[in-house]
Amino acid sequence: MHALSLPTWWIHIASVLEWVAAIAAVQRFGLQRGEPGWRWLSLAMLPALVSAMAACTWHLFDNPPELKGLVVFQAASTLVGNVTLAIAAWNLLRLQRLSLRAPR
Repeated sequence: MHALSLPTWWIHIASVLEWVAAIAAVQRFGLQRGEPGWRWLSLAMLPALVSAMAACTWHLFDNPPELKGLVVFQAASTLVGNVTLAIAAWNLLRLQRLSLRAPR
């Protein structure tokens, strides 16, 4: 726990909690609009949350070399998160364009 200052810990924890709140907000927004694409976006946000939690875990144990694999896992989950978010955003755009073309 000594690797990070108390204000830095506060930012890390607040960021994780904000991300959880954002996932819930995106999910709720999609439900209110009746658009399932938003649900996929909220699910696509989960790997980034896992990444953040892995980073916090690594810092919690003072960044030991024995947990270097956790850093690799964190990097991989960041990559997966970025890819899933890009796909989910593209899917939202695609669904929006389809709904604009649909006859009313």
